[in-house]
Amino acid sequence: MNDDSAAFDRFLSDAKALHEQGRAALRALREIGDVDVGQSEKELIYAESKIKLYRYAPLARSLGLPPLLICYAMVNRPYMLDLQPDLSLIRELLSLGVDVYLVDWGYPDGADRFTSLQEYVCGYLDRCISVVLNKNSADALNLLGVCQGGTFSLCFAALEPRRVANLITMVAPVDFKTPENLLSKWVQHIDVDLLTQSGNVPGELLNLLFLALMPFKLTQQKYVNLLQGQADRAQLENFMRMEKWIFDSPDQPATAFREFVQWFFKENRLLRGELTIGGRTVLLKNVTCPVLNIYAKNDHLVPPSASIPLGAHVGSKDYESLAVDVGHIGMYVSRKARTTVPPAIANWLLARR
Repeated sequence: MNDDSAAFDRFLSDAKALHEQGRAALRALREIGDVDVGQSEKELIYAESKIKLYRYAPLARSLGLPPLLICYAMVNRPYMLDLQPDLSLIRELLSLGVDVYLVDWGYPDGADRFTSLQEYVCGYLDRCISVVLNKNSADALNLLGVCQGGTFSLCFAALEPRRVANLITMVAPVDFKTPENLLSKWVQHIDVDLLTQSGNVPGELLNLLFLALMPFKLTQQKYVNLLQGQADRAQLENFMRMEKWIFDSPDQPATAFREFVQWFFKENRLLRGELTIGGRTVLLKNVTCPVLNIYAKNDHLVPPSASIPLGAHVGSKDYESLAVDVGHIGMYVSRKARTTVPPAIANWLLARR
């Protein structure tokens, strides 16, 4: 048998083995069916339109800090922060004694087509913050803004600095036009008026865009990795939870989406000091509370260069940054982030109690 024939036989053998592994994995995934996400106990304390405000049940003795409100992005579901018990940023914060609240933007529909960015930041978010403050008889709270929610949180902290005791931004874009920002480069060529002309932007469309930024790694490669491994039921359930989150993409309200793309991505108004919301100018220099900026070194959606400039523009004299050697999603669910980020947040807040 010559070398070419032997190589071909090995290729056939490997292909057959991979095929059998794939069939076995597919059978196992079908048996699993749906999976639970966001299992940490929580209480609904306020609701308005599609928006819900939750308080999570404590898991440890309170540190005595102001309540921490998490403002997540609108483009994905916030249960990524509480994906499963052993991979939950929220659960880790609770176990450290942090009092955690969360804004859930829900699933916008046709009734939200004309809802503006002003209503989301100065309306819904403002009222959720008021509920948390009233419930705790407090004048200011700690605010954690994640991804797009970090941008929202920066806007709120600039407009209402007295109501934010400490601000934490996580994988949050500030400079929307850095050379490494693949998403921004793509968005520059969108006719956002045409895209939103007939109504809300389908979540499936945005999800395809995010996957297309790293097509092999985010599509084929993850399935190849699954088939090549000998995954047990727990690992398969973990995989299914990630898949559930990835494809659970809410539609985006047309007006707010158009404004966000135009004002932030296309015109970079926040960094330039030219952003106006509800007739009020949003200036980062008015963010005077302590700021902790957490970013991911390997982030393909919000590259470090999009987050790092925050320190040069906020008015706070107490600014720190934390770089974590993970990707965008890894910031929420990787074991490295789990052992690094929640303790860093708790200790940083404790030092400013």
